[in-house]
Amino acid sequence: MPTVLSVSGSPSVTSRTTSLLRHLDDRLRLHGHDVTALDVRTLPAEALLGADFAHPAIVRTAALFEEADGIVIGTPVYKAAYSGLLKALLDLLPQYALRDKTVLPLATGGSTAHVLALDYALRPVLNSMGAAHIVPGWFTLDKDIILGDDGTPTVAPAAADALAEVTDNFSAALSGRAAAPVSR
Repeated sequence: MPTVLSVSGSPSVTSRTTSLLRHLDDRLRLHGHDVTALDVRTLPAEALLGADFAHPAIVRTAALFEEADGIVIGTPVYKAAYSGLLKALLDLLPQYALRDKTVLPLATGGSTAHVLALDYALRPVLNSMGAAHIVPGWFTLDKDIILGDDGTPTVAPAAADALAEVTDNFSAALSGRAAAPVSR
């Protein structure tokens, strides 16, 4: 089964974005995928902000991208764009780090005014990094994600149904790509 790298670009320890991604990771595992979670906030700040391409944590992270068949990228939306933390990581990856990858972009935010951040801020960067297939992503309102005391998310029914559909579509696209390798 294809492998998935699930990347959270949230700087917050109690992030709705991260909790939502870990919930979707479980759904992908039910589809038989091997999922590795990456919280960008756990990478050394000095390596990210100092653009230290050779830092062991950055080298390991680039290897995770290289080894994965599919990438889920989740980010909170700040100032109508994806997080600066995610930007710092994407800037350190090789130019074509997403070549031959199937990618699912996801975002969370406080207002529907930010829904276009996926298509106008994040998607062009993912395209420029050589993603083979970017499946339709999804924007979830913060108010639709309630975190329990243990950090487990409860997602409003309409949002949960939509997220299940985009996750299942990503899984199907990823499985189809694995069955039919991309020719170069």
